[in-house]
Amino acid sequence: MKDFERQNTTRRRAAILKLLEKEGQISVPTLSHYFKVSEVTIRNDLAQLAAQGLLIRTRGGAIWQPPLAIDFHLREKLKLHPEEKRRIGQYAASMISDGETIILDSGTTTLEIANALVRREFQHLTVVTNALNIAIVLANHQGIRVIMPGGVMRQNALSLVGPIAETTLNNLHCDRAFIGVDGIVPGEGIYTPNHEEAFLNRLMIEHSRQAIVVTDSSKFGKKSFARIAPLKDIDIIITDKHLPAPYRKELKRHALQLVLV
Repeated sequence: MKDFERQNTTRRRAAILKLLEKEGQISVPTLSHYFKVSEVTIRNDLAQLAAQGLLIRTRGGAIWQPPLAIDFHLREKLKLHPEEKRRIGQYAASMISDGETIILDSGTTTLEIANALVRREFQHLTVVTNALNIAIVLANHQGIRVIMPGGVMRQNALSLVGPIAETTLNNLHCDRAFIGVDGIVPGEGIYTPNHEEAFLNRLMIEHSRQAIVVTDSSKFGKKSFARIAPLKDIDIIITDKHLPAPYRKELKRHALQLVLV
């Protein structure tokens, strides 16, 4: 009898995952009615599946958890959601004032911030960046001073990481850090595929007065190999208007500002 019950539980949980993949999100009462079991049983199913990283628990239900984000090459990332990234970059750039010292993390969304900055007039803006392509974009603007921390280049991202970059950041204090991410899970934090990049991003956040995550909404619900920081360390998230309602509700539980552009 116990073996039969165990098989039923396994089949039900597998079916729950298939439903979530199809629907994106689903409530406990709906699952209870669908499988003809108690809500207590469903909550236990969801808790066990969440512990395995297969879904995200919400109040009253669950959200689909896609596979880990892959460390794509920069040229592939440039093809994904370009219009959303452009709007996010323009909004983020509008927050920056002359005289500030800011950090631009590597990434395609932070690259859009740089593209927007070079179209503005600055006299004394300082940009710290570990991204070679961002430094090149900013290089010809007479009013923008670019500081690069040095380090070992990650070819996939054209970013500099490692002890040299970390030592440089440990000696700086900046006004704002703009961080691009490959995954963001409310209740857990922000993620990137590379552990060295994650550690450097963490230092960027620690050495800035304000930490701002810039990411298109497709990154929500995704994890990656290395966690950068919990959401309690983030002040503002700038994303696009396609962000699903469940994530908007989840983020309201955190002490941060959500901007949809």
